[in-house]
Amino acid sequence: RWFTHFYVVSVLWNGFLLICLFRVEFLGESLPSWIQDVHHALGRDSQSKDTGKYSRYYHHFSALLVLLLLWLHSCRRLAECLWTSVFSSGVIHIVQYCFGLGYYIAVGSTVLCQVPTNVRNGKKLSVQICWYHIIGVMMYIWASLHQHRCLAILANLRKSRSGKVVSLSHSVPFGDWFESVSCPHYFAELLIYVSMAITLGMQNVTWWCVVMYVLFNQALAAVLCHEFYQKNFSSYPKHRKAFIPLVF
Repeated sequence: RWFTHFYVVSVLWNGFLLICLFRVEFLGESLPSWIQDVHHALGRDSQSKDTGKYSRYYHHFSALLVLLLLWLHSCRRLAECLWTSVFSSGVIHIVQYCFGLGYYIAVGSTVLCQVPTNVRNGKKLSVQICWYHIIGVMMYIWASLHQHRCLAILANLRKSRSGKVVSLSHSVPFGDWFESVSCPHYFAELLIYVSMAITLGMQNVTWWCVVMYVLFNQALAAVLCHEFYQKNFSSYPKHRKAFIPLVF
């Protein structure tokens, strides 16, 4: 249940970054000086000197769009933690808790660091929509809908027909992507981050590193959960994979 804290931090911090970038994009303002100093320390100025004008505009709008998607994802997950999910009495390790807080601060900052610094000159930028923006957003919506459905299925296992919580024990879920994998909500999380990589133009190495982290993190959690189901439920469906349908 303390994962709720992660999404509170993410909504506040990434919402702040989103507002900053929005003001740059549409109001012609500059990012706060301390953010520009961080970019300079990371070498973003030198990395963006050779970037073409229209390419820079695409980078700007792509980063704005991904930051918006990340913020919306955090808002939805926060709402699900507060009003959908039914948590057991399990606890989280303090190291994992601190890492989680740091992760949701760093991931939004990572998006902002993909914006070339040499276009922050006080001029308004036009919206440049590209084909990969459309594909990325469509994939994001598709994966988000399935993740919400799967989380609702898990929550309903502990509720009565009237919606009252009647148990905190684990049960075997059925429906939606649960018919193919044990942890479809983890698989959907991976797809959401892949959709953001597509929205960034598919060539952003930094964000693909984030995707790889999410892949290994979610895969490990899925395997542990899959083994738990197999160990505790003798009639657990044999055809289900742990994480990726038909693959893993």
